[in-house]
Amino acid sequence: MSKPTMMPSPICLVENVNGSLSICKDAIEFLSMINEPVVVVSVVGLYRTGKSYLMNRLAGQQTGFALGNTIESKTKGIWMWCVPHPKKKGHTLVLLDTEGLGDVDKGDSKNDGWIFCLAVLLSSTLVYNSRGTIDNSALEKLHYITELTEQIKIRTTEAADEKEDEEDSEFVLFFPSFTWVVRDFTLDLVIDGRNVNEDQYLDFALQLRKGNNKKTMDFNLPRQCIRNYFPTRKCFVFPSPASPEKMRQLESLQERDLVPDFLEVTGRFCEHIFRNSVVKTLKGGHKVTGKLLGKLAKIYVDTISSGKVPCLDNAVVTLANLENKCAVEEAFKVYETGMEEVKKTFPVNVDEISSEHQRFSSLANAEFMKRSFKDEKQEYIHQLKEKIDVYYVCLLQDNASASEKKCKDLLKDLYSEMNKKLQDGVYSQPGGFKLYCSDRDVIVEKYRSEPNKGVMAEAVLHEFLNERGAEAKSILYTDTQLTENDKKLQEEKEMNALMQQKCEEEKEKRIEGERMMATEKVRQEDQIKQMQEKFEKEREQMQQETQKAIDSKLKEQEEMLNKGFKERADLLSEEIKDLKKEKKGFMEEYVKPLLGAAVEILPTFLNYRVMMKGMKYGK
Repeated sequence: MSKPTMMPSPICLVENVNGSLSICKDAIEFLSMINEPVVVVSVVGLYRTGKSYLMNRLAGQQTGFALGNTIESKTKGIWMWCVPHPKKKGHTLVLLDTEGLGDVDKGDSKNDGWIFCLAVLLSSTLVYNSRGTIDNSALEKLHYITELTEQIKIRTTEAADEKEDEEDSEFVLFFPSFTWVVRDFTLDLVIDGRNVNEDQYLDFALQLRKGNNKKTMDFNLPRQCIRNYFPTRKCFVFPSPASPEKMRQLESLQERDLVPDFLEVTGRFCEHIFRNSVVKTLKGGHKVTGKLLGKLAKIYVDTISSGKVPCLDNAVVTLANLENKCAVEEAFKVYETGMEEVKKTFPVNVDEISSEHQRFSSLANAEFMKRSFKDEKQEYIHQLKEKIDVYYVCLLQDNASASEKKCKDLLKDLYSEMNKKLQDGVYSQPGGFKLYCSDRDVIVEKYRSEPNKGVMAEAVLHEFLNERGAEAKSILYTDTQLTENDKKLQEEKEMNALMQQKCEEEKEKRIEGERMMATEKVRQEDQIKQMQEKFEKEREQMQQETQKAIDSKLKEQEEMLNKGFKERADLLSEEIKDLKKEKKGFMEEYVKPLLGAAVEILPTFLNYRVMMKGMKYGK
């Protein structure tokens, strides 16, 4: 499918109407045309905090996402803008501008939590936009983070029950990077008389307090959640962009009308997002394309609308099933298109059809491996194998039929003159049998010299000679030039010649079978190699994903120890141990059994004796 045209302006991805969330069909259709990886940046924050301006800047535009200049929140639901990534060729930057949180006019605050939840689930970078300073009030307003454990599940209900205590500790594996943007910041970046940078300012704001009383626990909760859930954290503080009077026309202001410091931070912010925001991935490390993002958004919104809690495992399995079905069809199309070209040249010999079968099977497998993911039970690779098998059997039969027709037509043409002599009684005269045998030998010689007869050449010739047996015997016994003894010797010679031809036919079938099996062996080895490469890649992705989480928790653990939070450090130690166990177990629990199954199944992948059963040249 061709890449879509540029999206000139944002469109609604998720509608929030009358307290109900629904997916927008036009947005999904647009995403379905994007087959390249996507970097997804979501911005969330309280209403009227200037979120949309930042998104317009990331899109490289002055206008686009509605800014508004009144107290009414302009963005309802989630709006999307897809633009070519300015730094990563072959990637699309997907910008998601979310409805302002805390809009009193909405009436249903429950949807604020779900909008925030969707932003977390869909993005590879989450930008939280606030005003003033990062103080306790600002963190209390970010209570949506503390509610994520109730709104997002990693595993299915049964699996989650077994690992209930581990669920939120694994959010760091799958959550986006976190960037806090503070607008209209007027303070100096100084802590305890020491100059600090923006990231240090955020870290200071997220420091925990010691104690177990309710006030301390309430203070620590949002901070602890941010520290636990997000693998990387970044902060930018923006001065006010212009005077209050000019802020009403922010969308139409030229750069010269904006405060230079504001422009400088805007530039750094955009550069950071462009260079450091990664491609959106699913659990397991599979890269998300625009097409997959649309399907993922629909799965999550439909789940929320049904009153259920989004589950990462369920979403990935559902998405994998949808995508793997498409992968089978696309891969088979590669094989079918290639072999249809071969079919136009029928009849061909066994080497040609089997080598082309091997070549296009390899290309089809590569196409499947490129698009498929989480095919843990090998259900879809088997479907592809079966489709190719069935199609190849039909091609073998078509090739045999084409060969049979060509050979029969050739013999019919060659025999026409001899048949006329037979009708005219030329062979009924004394010495006629010798003449008959001579003419027949000429036909066989001419037939054998004809190229490109295909796989049925010897079988059709044997059938032809066998059919001539009755007429040859009749001519033999009516030839008065031959003695009775001569006739018996000639009859024996005829039978030996037919047996010899039958041996030639069997020899040809045996050689063809050996060649087909040799080619099939190469095909199987190539498929196993492709599977091994794919599983090795998936293993590396999973281990990188897990190592990233381990590194994040090790850093957090070190800080907790340095600050005297030993109990928290011990809990982190257990979480790190579990992650290391999961990292080690991935190879044993997922990759190795798959490869074992592949090695077991592939030798029986194509049993040619079964496939050829029922074919004339396979009997």
